[in-house]
Amino acid sequence: METINLSSRQKEIIELVKKNGPITSEQLASKIGLTRAALRPDLAILTMTEILEARPKVGYIYANKTTSGLFNDYLKKIKIKDVMSKPITVDEQTTVYNAIVNLFLNDVGTIFVENKGCLVGAVSRKDFLKTAIGGTDINKVPIGIIMTRMPNIVYVESQDSVYTAAKKIIDREVDSLPVVEKTSEENEEKIKVIGKLSKTNITRLFVKMIEND
Repeated sequence: METINLSSRQKEIIELVKKNGPITSEQLASKIGLTRAALRPDLAILTMTEILEARPKVGYIYANKTTSGLFNDYLKKIKIKDVMSKPITVDEQTTVYNAIVNLFLNDVGTIFVENKGCLVGAVSRKDFLKTAIGGTDINKVPIGIIMTRMPNIVYVESQDSVYTAAKKIIDREVDSLPVVEKTSEENEEKIKVIGKLSKTNITRLFVKMIEND
């Protein structure tokens, strides 16, 4: 994961723009003692990262982006495909008992349910607990009986942002979301699970970003 590391010249440009903005590239070049051509790559970087704003016929101004603002923008650009993990899935006919065993062996909070390779439902720890204490024979009942069924499953796609997924996790009060891939077979949409985005994935991302800062 890359962080923005500014050169000493870029930092000098920022300070000059803060004090003298709006200021043209010619004026900046004169103050630093370089040509406009020499400054062009630095100005391009500073405008692309939205630290400076270029206004036609006016010059450069400081965009007043705080560190937190840049961090937020960067976070919104991170794709789910970059941080998702392997999903734990079972077939719709799997017994509740075997699904619970699968849940604990893989140390996850939610299991996704498939039928012929397509997402049809999801079951959380809370669902399993309610079933177990309700007197149901978990050795005989298939997981399809207790799962939350499509289309009531909230999902995300690999190209969505992590920010989008985090919002959905909070809004729906779930611990994870299936990452899906949509295909079309015989004019029928198929939704296949290709990953998982959980609270743990998001926490790991924050830790990694801070460690790499």
